[in-house]
Amino acid sequence: MSTPHVVVVMGVAGTGKTTIGPLLAAALGVPYAEGDDFHPPANIAKMTAGVPLDDADRRPWLDAIGEWAHGRAGLGGVVSSSALKREYRDRLRAAAPDAVFLHLTGSRELIEQRMAERKGHFMPTALLDSQFATLQPLEEDEAGVAVDVSGTPEEITERAVAALRGLED
Repeated sequence: MSTPHVVVVMGVAGTGKTTIGPLLAAALGVPYAEGDDFHPPANIAKMTAGVPLDDADRRPWLDAIGEWAHGRAGLGGVVSSSALKREYRDRLRAAAPDAVFLHLTGSRELIEQRMAERKGHFMPTALLDSQFATLQPLEEDEAGVAVDVSGTPEEITERAVAALRGLED
């Protein structure tokens, strides 16, 4: 991408945000920030216990991500955030108006399989249904692209870079 945008890598748990985000950042030559690191301890405890977050839980988390993205405006960066609802993305855009979204998509079966295989993550597969129920895909008026998560991380990253470049055409 010729303009240094902040790219928010979004999607339900298990789509590979934490894997693809750093690869995308490296491909774009910008820093990466792990969205999970912006969660307050109370949110981590809730999710670890298998309790879905509510909107009140998400607001300080989204604001912290938005603050990071705002600080990277004009410099570029990649940050992960589930950003499942339009209102969450609007909150992020309020802080960082030039942010673009990379929505990682895939079948529920593939995502559940990947979640079951990962080690040491606080998000249990039991919350996957609530993630899909909450998901509102990108709308036409939102700056962003959707990329399927089948294949290797490198293949997904290549598709993501190409799709993001296509936004500038």
